Parts: sequence; structure tokens; C-alpha cells
Amino acid sequence: MDTGYQTLVLNRLWQPVNVVGVERAFSLLSLDHAQVIYAEDESFRVFDAAKWFEFCKEAEASRGNRIIHTVNQSVIVPSVLLLRTYDRILLQEMKFNRQNLLERDDYRCQYCGKTFAPKELNMDHVLPKDRGGGTSWENVVTSCIRCNSKKSNRLPREAGMSLLKEPKRPSRRPFVSSLYGKQLEKTWEFFIQGK
Repeated sequence: MDTGYQTLVLNRLWQPVNVVGVERAFSLLSLDHAQVIYAEDESFRVFDAAKWFEFCKEAEASRGNRIIHTVNQSVIVPSVLLLRTYDRILLQEMKFNRQNLLERDDYRCQYCGKTFAPKELNMDHVLPKDRGGGTSWENVVTSCIRCNSKKSNRLPREAGMSLLKEPKRPSRRPFVSSLYGKQLEKTWEFFIQGK
């Protein structure tokens, strides 16, 4: 088997919970723990193992399909699997660091709203550190140098400024974070990016 292929795994609620290799994907499918979600023409079809192998026999080997060869037939490696019973979400706190903060705030100054290159953005403590403000998701935002200087060591309202949005801890599942910046399977985008 080509172990380079990967399969996105969704929980029963159609939310991404993992990415697995080919062998694990076929194991989940053959043990009837999962079904294949097959995307076609902006809709989805769901197959159990028997129906998937039957579908693969009838399907033409279209360009772009990930194929493996068994003793009896060629099989399309599922791009997305839906677990039959697992309905929890894998949770992990996203680490607080500069890069994750830039991503959370979309490389945008949280005071003027303009987008900047990373080197042109600062980490601003909404409640200044010397006034008891901590370095946390709930108290730090990205700000451009101009707005950071204007705000200085004050609260935003004291400087006549306001935040675009209240700073909050981002909610992102761990494997989604690990996929950031990588080329995603086209069929995964709907589930990961909510398209």
C-alpha cells in the first residue's frame, strides 16, 4: 500500500477529529467503524465498505483519484471517512505564541483594522503589564506600530481607541493547526475550513 496517502476522519457530527494513513483508513472501513464520504458535484455520498468496493469496481479510474491495487481490484483510497459512533471532539489548547496570535488576529491591527506584514505588528497588552495585565489570549492583541505608540501604556478607552473584537482563546483542533500552511486535499476544505 502507498502509505503517502492520508484520509481525513470525521466524528459522527461531521467534524474533523484526525488524519490517518491508508492502512488505518481501510482498517476503520473494513471493521465497520467508519463509512466513506465521497464528494461529487458539490454533494456527498456515503458508502459502507461493501458498497465502496462495489463503487470502485464500477468507477472509471478518473484522473486525480488515489488508487491502490488489491489482489482482486483497484480501490480508490477514501479521502474522507465518517466514524459511525465517535461523537466527541479532540480538544487541545492552542499554544500562546506570536505566530498563533498573528493567525488569530488575521495579521490585522486590532485597533485600526489594517492588515500588515508580521514584522510590522506588535503584541499589545490591552491591560498594560505594569497595571496587572497578563500575557494571555484574553489580554493580548496584534497592533501596528502607530497604534501601539498611540495607545502607549494606557487602556484603549483612555487612549480614545477601541478594539475590533474582544480577544479570546482560539478554538482550533490540534491536527487542524498542524495542517496550517500545507496543501490540503480539495475534498477536505469543506470540513476543515467550513467552505
